[in-house]
Amino acid sequence: MRLYNTLTRKPEDFIPLEEGHVRMYVCGPTVYGHSHIGHAKSYVSFDVIVRYLRFRGYRVTYVQNITDVGHLLGDTNEGEDRLLRQGRIEQKHPMQIAEEYTRSYFEDMDALGVLRPDISPRATGHIIEQMELVKQLVAGGFGYEVNGSVYFDVSRDPSYGKLSHRSAEEAETGTRVDVKTEKRHPNDFALWKKAEPEHIMQWPSPWGLGFPGWHVECSAMSMKYLGQTFDIHGGGMDNQFPHHECEIAQSESATGKPFVRYWVHNNLVTVNGQKMSKSIGNVILLKDAFRKWTPAVVRFFILQSHYRSTLDFSDAAIEGAAKGWERLVNTLRSIREQTRTAVGAAPPHIDIPRYRSEFLAAMEEDVNTPQAIAVLFDLSRAVNQLLTSTAHSAGWVWKEVLDFYAEAGGVLGLDLSGSAAHTTGGDGLEAKLVDLMVSLRKDVRAQKLWPLSDRIRDGLAELGIVLEDRKDGTSWKRTL
Repeated sequence: MRLYNTLTRKPEDFIPLEEGHVRMYVCGPTVYGHSHIGHAKSYVSFDVIVRYLRFRGYRVTYVQNITDVGHLLGDTNEGEDRLLRQGRIEQKHPMQIAEEYTRSYFEDMDALGVLRPDISPRATGHIIEQMELVKQLVAGGFGYEVNGSVYFDVSRDPSYGKLSHRSAEEAETGTRVDVKTEKRHPNDFALWKKAEPEHIMQWPSPWGLGFPGWHVECSAMSMKYLGQTFDIHGGGMDNQFPHHECEIAQSESATGKPFVRYWVHNNLVTVNGQKMSKSIGNVILLKDAFRKWTPAVVRFFILQSHYRSTLDFSDAAIEGAAKGWERLVNTLRSIREQTRTAVGAAPPHIDIPRYRSEFLAAMEEDVNTPQAIAVLFDLSRAVNQLLTSTAHSAGWVWKEVLDFYAEAGGVLGLDLSGSAAHTTGGDGLEAKLVDLMVSLRKDVRAQKLWPLSDRIRDGLAELGIVLEDRKDGTSWKRTL
């Protein structure tokens, strides 16, 4: 298996530090609002990586944090705490904000079929660990205290910038500096921030009442649960600098060891070609998207783009994904219909080992989900040609096909059972209703009430449901 390593800017053979065991950390959400399509892009991408590693037989310890303090507003992460600000807007305690949006986040991820992390540590639950890391950096001369705040001295780390490949001067030009800053250098970043008296979230420390800087939590929590050096650290491309760069600096300065062996970053989401931004007003919340499309379609849409490619969200694009998803589902439904009426005719030949090999080859090469999905479409075309070209049935060969679809679906996190995936909402209710109408129409036809039978068929067609009457029964598929 090969993964693109942002640190070296090239694909590399993936070899875990401990044979058979992968330790993986992904930056989780800052829980001050509902999740949007950008969150879905990131966490679906890393979910597939976890699923595939486990499919290959690795034991994976997957840690994903919850940021509920310390993530500050502004380009330099030195403004107001995001949860405090949202709490003031909603007139709620910041921890109430954290609880509500943490639950909302997991609801959305569960709907998308994203596996829960093995460990979901919260920043507020690891203040002691963060404080100890800061104390260690200060004792080593890497951090300095000013007026109750502690900053990391970037000049002490000659390799600072190695992840984002920026020199100190380049990093400085991208940093907006407050003229009243108390830092020694514009690139120095907060390890601990002094809390003003009105600041609700604060803890006692050797430097006075305060709270940890945003970057510290990921270093402290990842090393607590995965060790001082671990295999994979993931996150959005926008976190490369400064967040991940700062994580490397403080972690390696504290331990003297390499922090992460493979840095994996997903690309961002645009909306109709524009950057998704609250200021523009084009943020697509997942709860809104789920009212229009099923979570399965949203996930399928995301996986049709490589995790390192930009995902452009538009109604037309996701509708196209919905139609593609329905084509796969219709194929599976047709197979199940054929299997149910199997009478032992000569089996068609479908080279499942070849399709499986092509699917795995795509996943092996930097988790290329678009290519993996293309293999499923190739198989679907071959199956459909057989289903429409000859009157045959062979349960054993279809079982092999269905088993492969189920295996691929498990890797991609998609329900490829052929019975529960549709383009609109309802958790399978649509399928049950259509099946009921088909059953009623069967009774109507048995009574030779042909006008009523035609009315049911035509009414379903107007809704995008096409019925196909065959000698062995009636099947249906979506066209819209």
